[in-house]
Amino acid sequence: MQFEHAYDSWQQKRLTQEDAACLLNVCSRTFRRYIDRYEEDGMEGLIDKRLGQVSQHRAPVDEVLSLEVLYKEHYNSWSIAHFHERYQEHHQGTRSYTWVKQRLQTAGLVKTGKRRGSHRQRRERKPLPGMMIHQDASTHAWILDQMWDLIVTMDDATSDIYSAFFVEEEGTWSSLQGVRETLEAKGLFSSFYSDRGSHYWHTPQAGSKVDKANPTQFGRAMQELGIGMIAAYSPQARGRSERMFGTLQGRLPNELALHNITDMESANRFLKEKFLPEFNARFKVEASEKGSAFVPLLNARLDDILCLKTERVVNNDNCVSYRTKRLQIPKTSDRCHYAKAHVKVHEYHDGRVAIFHGPRLLGFYDREGHLEPNEISVESKQAANG
Repeated sequence: MQFEHAYDSWQQKRLTQEDAACLLNVCSRTFRRYIDRYEEDGMEGLIDKRLGQVSQHRAPVDEVLSLEVLYKEHYNSWSIAHFHERYQEHHQGTRSYTWVKQRLQTAGLVKTGKRRGSHRQRRERKPLPGMMIHQDASTHAWILDQMWDLIVTMDDATSDIYSAFFVEEEGTWSSLQGVRETLEAKGLFSSFYSDRGSHYWHTPQAGSKVDKANPTQFGRAMQELGIGMIAAYSPQARGRSERMFGTLQGRLPNELALHNITDMESANRFLKEKFLPEFNARFKVEASEKGSAFVPLLNARLDDILCLKTERVVNNDNCVSYRTKRLQIPKTSDRCHYAKAHVKVHEYHDGRVAIFHGPRLLGFYDREGHLEPNEISVESKQAANG
């Protein structure tokens, strides 16, 4: 009807072709095409011939249905990105990520993403690997009906994961293990970034600042290594590790299920030998500067640093009370007795303990508290020799 009005006005010389085209919001050349089609076929000539016709690029119905069945039967709950990689690599899929996402969302198999929150200023990555290490834990159903904690230690500059393993519950020992694996693999790093978990920090009041003057066992170990600790005060401050866990939660449970892994020992072996190398190869980024801030670990007694240290006073019978055990100090040629002496008890990850008087090793004990004179480690012998 709008065209007929413009066409009649042009025929009656009341509008020029340019004015009539402007009325229809088209160019003069398009208006002249409309005139030719109208004069040849009437109003039907103006109808877009593409209307009601199927696009030549439209996917066949069978392909769409097979995609939906593939996702529902084999990859239900996989993220779209993870499923799209599998779809292309193992099922010879040729469609784009956007096409796959739209098909799955239209079928109701995948929820549409939530709208992003308010704008936040992004913290730039450290320029060199080894300048800052993140450590965090994620409690999740990594295996069906089993809630485990995944401890991840990663580099801020590259997002390279140096250590990752499952435990029943995170704590001091799991955090020390993550640090130890990083130290042994790369060397000493400059700073350590974490949340305010009670094994990392003492916090006098809930929600208040951490007490840096009163370190935990973990904090004391970092001080001995010369590593600075940084506390995060919000989930947003740990955004980089939070996003990493989001990716891991979307991929790792599916990979474990795909390989029929149901126990923690097998899961940790799969994580170390297969999953992490492939994951790092895909998600690791290049540091902005060349080089490394890691320092070689030379002659460091890790066993006697990454442990629990407690001060005790020796009883009159030359025994030390520790965790319901009475540790008998053997007779030495250096002094008659150690009654009332201040000593330090080192508890190691395997449950064994050692007693030190200054740098001197007085005794090494098994998990039951029995003296093991022949089981002194090389590092402890070095400590005994000063």
